[in-house]
Amino acid sequence: MGILIDRPIWWFKGQRWSHLVSDVSYEELHRFADALGIPRRAFQGDHYDLPEEYLAQALAAGAELVDPRVLLRALKRAGLRRRPAT
Repeated sequence: MGILIDRPIWWFKGQRWSHLVSDVSYEELHRFADALGIPRRAFQGDHYDLPEEYLAQALAAGAELVDPRVLLRALKRAGLRRRPAT
């Protein structure tokens, strides 16, 4: 698949956010985010948090829009899912 993004349904600080992941490698994900101008501080261990206004740009650059459950399954299947620290 490559780069996946879910719908911007996650609310934070008054705006909706998406998750951007790669099911290939973190290197691929970082390259894609860099090309979009997404700062590395948006990387959350296994995904980037993207505000809704980046959705169209990410899709135009080749990201595939998927359901959040599909995104999570793809991360797990690729062995790239990192559990949040407790």
